[in-house]
Amino acid sequence: MKYIIDLHTHSVFGGHAYSTVQENVAVAKERGLAVYGISEHGPAMPGGPHMYYFANLKVLPKEIEGVRVLKGCEANIINREGHLDLQDDLLAGLDYAIASLHLPCISSGTARENTDCLIKAMDNPKVCMIGHPDDARYPLEYERLVSAAKEKGILLEVNNSSLSPLSFRAGALENVMTYLALCKQYQVPVILGTDSHYSSYVGDFGYVENALKMADFPEELVVNTSLEKLCKYIPSL
Repeated sequence: MKYIIDLHTHSVFGGHAYSTVQENVAVAKERGLAVYGISEHGPAMPGGPHMYYFANLKVLPKEIEGVRVLKGCEANIINREGHLDLQDDLLAGLDYAIASLHLPCISSGTARENTDCLIKAMDNPKVCMIGHPDDARYPLEYERLVSAAKEKGILLEVNNSSLSPLSFRAGALENVMTYLALCKQYQVPVILGTDSHYSSYVGDFGYVENALKMADFPEELVVNTSLEKLCKYIPSL
């Protein structure tokens, strides 16, 4: 498959990544990406950018070096009601939001509680995807999650960083295989994300591609291959 979209990336502004936006875009261009999304963590993440950072993302050009640049965030879910750590007025100025569970921002609960958090976060109008729903530290009820994603028109991410040998997300491959099988069964699209924290990882989906092959996952359900597919989830594109 040819992947032309990477919406889950981090830069030096995120506090624990090591490349600039310009460096990330240069690699995106080199790899033939049509769309690069910048998605720093929300302010609840230790070291994350101040809310002023998100308010000022408008200064970034819509296109850099021929690559379409989308302004997003990886918002942290901060309570059992699925609330995010960015105010609605800030979210309104962004192209998209990824909603994710992170241990510095919310403790894990039961599989039902964790799944409820993610399903409630799907109701935020800016959320287009759930980030890395693969971490065994947050057990999930995957059939409920996939069903909700289909009903609400939300993408589940298949995260390349989670599948790396360097990953700290326990049980990621087994969990990815579980929800890929369900997404295939119920015809629910997914989105691939690198979750890159250094420029050389932008647009590199090698670990995810192996998982897709193992799952015999159909190309038509992978959003990263087509701008037309992505437009259904990010109207501002």
